[in-house]
Amino acid sequence: MLENFRKAKEPEIANLRQNGVPAPFAGSRPDFQSALQRTGIAVIAEYKGASPSRGLICESVDVDEACAQYAAAGAAALSILTETDWFGGKMEFIGRAASTGLPILRKDFIFDEIQVRATAASPASALLLIVRQTPDAAVLRDLRKCAESFGMDAVVEVFDAREVEIARQSGAKILQVNARDLQKLQVDRAAALAVIGDCGKLPGEAWIAASGIETNEHLTAAARAGFDAVLIGTALMRGGKPGAALRELLGRE
Repeated sequence: MLENFRKAKEPEIANLRQNGVPAPFAGSRPDFQSALQRTGIAVIAEYKGASPSRGLICESVDVDEACAQYAAAGAAALSILTETDWFGGKMEFIGRAASTGLPILRKDFIFDEIQVRATAASPASALLLIVRQTPDAAVLRDLRKCAESFGMDAVVEVFDAREVEIARQSGAKILQVNARDLQKLQVDRAAALAVIGDCGKLPGEAWIAASGIETNEHLTAAARAGFDAVLIGTALMRGGKPGAALRELLGRE
C-alpha cells in the first residue's frame, strides 16, 4: 500500500521541481510540541474526508467549520490531510485551518526534501514522516533538520520497537505510534500502546497514539500507557458533528 502512496506523490514532486516552491510562510507558527505537553492528554483533531480503509467518511462539513468546532471543543492541535487521491485532502486546507490559531500538522506521504519545502510555504507547524516509508535514519534526519530550519517540527511515525530505534537514530523528538498497519490496514490498539512500555520515553520526547481511538476509555488507556497526545480523525468526522464528537470523547458532553 505504501508503494502506491509513494507513486501517487511522484507527479506532485515532479511539478514542484519544474515550477519551483513558493516562498516560505512569513508568519509565526504556533509551537506544535509544546501544545502536546500540557496537563492531561492532548487531542490532535484531524480533518479527514475519506480514507483507504473507510472510503468516504464525511462530506457535509468543510475544513473551516470542522476546525472551528475542534478549536471550540478543546483540541490542542489540528491534523490536516493533504493527500488528494485516497484522503480527499488539499494543501489549501492548511491555510484555511490556520485561522483557529492552533498548531497544524500536515499529514501526507512526505519523503523528499522538496515536499518539506512546499510544506514550509504553508502555515503548518509540523509535518509527518513515516519510518516504514523512509527506513533510513540518515534520510529521516535530513528531512527533520530541513523542517526544523523553517521552524516546523517533524512527527516521526513508527509501528513497532524496531522503528522506534530508527526514529531515535534520526534524532526524532516527537514519535507517533500508529495502531494501523499501513500494509494490511488492520488496527491493533493494544500492540500500539505496548510500544511505549517496551521502549520507554526518553527525556524531551513527546509521544502520540494514532488510529483506532474512538471512546473516552481509549483516550484514558493511552494516557495511562504514557502517551502525551492522541490523534483522532475518523471517530470525530464520521457523524458530521466533529465538535460534539470531540466533547463527548473528552467526557465534556
